[in-house]
Amino acid sequence: MKHTALITGASRGIGAALACRFAAEGYHLALCCHNSYETLQALATKLETTYSIQVLCFRGDVGDYTFICDMVQKTLDTFGQIDVLINNAGISYIGLLTDMDITDWNRIIATNLTSVFSTCRQVIPSMVHAKSGHIINISSVWGNVGASCEVAYSACKGGINSLTRALGKELAPSNIQVNAIACGVIDTDMNRCFSEEERSALIEEIPAGRMGSPEEVASLAYSLATASSYLNGQILTLDGGWI
Repeated sequence: MKHTALITGASRGIGAALACRFAAEGYHLALCCHNSYETLQALATKLETTYSIQVLCFRGDVGDYTFICDMVQKTLDTFGQIDVLINNAGISYIGLLTDMDITDWNRIIATNLTSVFSTCRQVIPSMVHAKSGHIINISSVWGNVGASCEVAYSACKGGINSLTRALGKELAPSNIQVNAIACGVIDTDMNRCFSEEERSALIEEIPAGRMGSPEEVASLAYSLATASSYLNGQILTLDGGWI
């Protein structure tokens, strides 16, 4: 019987790399995105053809609890179980806090943090019933140390880190592991808002001398999904020695 992974924000970047890695390992997939749905469908078709797996695609706002409930239920109805949940969906906001209005704040909190509560809330009961499961949250080094002009994003990622630690303790007796990856600068569209000069300045600060790749995040995530059950409630930093 093949395992199943549910991955949010899967149409590109880290999410697409996660989908490719778990598909290569034989997992059936449930993938979602808010925009770029055609890109997600094309990825799903490629993965199904290449790896002989089944992929469900969902389009919706992960900040919408009703959407999450529907996606999880349809995934369980189709595959019977969700073995791995990866909360990857996220948006950024760069600017002074005083320039941010309440609508922006609510949107980033809903997308980046409330969505993690929602997916966990819906997936956990089936994992508890199975006495097995892995929840992997894609976080950021800014959740550890905070970033100027990214206060809301940092708050979300700090919340994810605390949620990960607490939920790992809560679910360990049910043999469910909850861990997070605190990413440094990963070469994705989210970081392509910077100019070449700004990107070069960033890279100069990283001891590894480069940005990380989405594939490296995916590799670490798969390692967490197959790690000892004793590895639980941890925030693993992947940043090339930067922070």
